Amino acid sequence: MQNTSLFISAQELQARLDLFENKCRARGLRVTNQRREIFCAVAASREHPSAETVFLQVRKKLPKVSLDTVYRTLYSLEEMDLLNRVGAAPKERFDGNICPHAHFVCTKCGAVYDIFPPQYDVPDVPREVRAFGNVCRVSVQFKGICKPCRK
Repeated sequence: MQNTSLFISAQELQARLDLFENKCRARGLRVTNQRREIFCAVAASREHPSAETVFLQVRKKLPKVSLDTVYRTLYSLEEMDLLNRVGAAPKERFDGNICPHAHFVCTKCGAVYDIFPPQYDVPDVPREVRAFGNVCRVSVQFKGICKPCRK
């Protein structure tokens, strides 16, 4: 059964923050307050927030942060494998759970739901794909119209 709480546990958030700080330092990046707040806004939530939602939340603590900074930071955190981008622009969302799982994305409202099937395995990479190079990440998204939008 999926956890329906909007936020993760304090222990899980701390583990994500530790990973964030370690990856930043390994890349020679400072753990700035801005970077940390942007990461926390996504990492603490199960709601897969949009960049605009992250911006509004971070702006409460850091009023001078710009939307452009939030976007650039989110993309750099994704590049560092600390976040995943789900859906497509302009309704893209960000996921702080980097454990293997799939998503259902509503094509009407942009809502994103986590899917944790039993014994989730990363799909086998076809030989044709491997011919292009090494696969670093696999993203599985099911797209359709969610129940609330169907009503």
